[in-house]
Amino acid sequence: MSRFWSEAVRGLSPYVPGEQPRHPRLVKLNTNESPYGPSPGVLEALAAIDGDSLRRYPDPDAVALRGCIAAQFGLAAEQVFVGNGSDEVLAHAFLGLLKHPRPLAFPEISYSFYPVWCGLYGIEAVRVPLDDALAIDVDAFPTDCGGIILPNPNAPTGRLLELAGIERLVADHADCVVVVDEAYIDFGGRSAAALVGRYPNLLVVQTLSKSRALAGLRVGFALGDPALIEGLVRVKDCFNSYPLDVIAQRAAIAAFEDRAWFEDSCRRVIATRERVTAALEALGFSVLPSAANFVFARPPAGAAAPLFAALREEGIIVRYFDRPRINEYLRISIGTEEEMDRLLAAVEAWCTAAGAAAG
Repeated sequence: MSRFWSEAVRGLSPYVPGEQPRHPRLVKLNTNESPYGPSPGVLEALAAIDGDSLRRYPDPDAVALRGCIAAQFGLAAEQVFVGNGSDEVLAHAFLGLLKHPRPLAFPEISYSFYPVWCGLYGIEAVRVPLDDALAIDVDAFPTDCGGIILPNPNAPTGRLLELAGIERLVADHADCVVVVDEAYIDFGGRSAAALVGRYPNLLVVQTLSKSRALAGLRVGFALGDPALIEGLVRVKDCFNSYPLDVIAQRAAIAAFEDRAWFEDSCRRVIATRERVTAALEALGFSVLPSAANFVFARPPAGAAAPLFAALREEGIIVRYFDRPRINEYLRISIGTEEEMDRLLAAVEAWCTAAGAAAG
């Protein structure tokens, strides 16, 4: 611990991202990246960027990108905020919209960055239990909280809260901001963006990292009432007026413009997810219903930790969370058909060996 650290830094417990290992035959299924490249239109937009564009500062207001996103969702540009990945957008929301005297509520099992931001900004938190099926229970959220944030579909479970449940949560908590973190919504759910015009306390956050395969460029956005968006802008302009470079802005526009590629990519991921789910269940796994680009699966006898280690030896990296209630599950990102075939073959071999050892 450095003697030069401030007291604020000494008390922080930083977020630990999924590892980025190196292996000669790596199958990387631990960070929910797209198994397919971005739209060809994105690559064309990148190739068209010239030196003059790079020597100048990018548009700090990202007017063209915000207008493009607004058109996609039938909103006005004043209802759109963009940032350097949805993590930055969410961080600004924590400081600008969710830091209040009353505690912030979020699911007990959810995106593990939420408690990190609470620690960074000094926000008291209330963790809301999931039900027995590891699903979000709308009725369990307290009525006197200072704000609510939840992933939908939830992470790492992949379970979806239907739009009617989101609307009831937002309507029942009209005196606080409800942030719906929709990083995985394109793989099986209906976005709460449809509710933005009716509820001034709703903020919907999405990313281009998953369904549009731009994790390497870091583009995220929020949709909400203009007053909420202004709050985010005020935080941004006290932090970094230029969060999105010209490359990211142009690539993001191109990604949104290629609707056919986006829809086809999502369909392929969903089809593979359903195939993998059926195959794992045939091997004796319990798999939670997923609306994301991953599955949350419990091996026979809950032997998640030894299977995680065995897969790693084969160069197949998945995610294991050594935490109460979920320490018998593995989160497995959906990769290409070939990658998932290799995973399933390794899992089947492990199950066979484990059964023989037990017998």
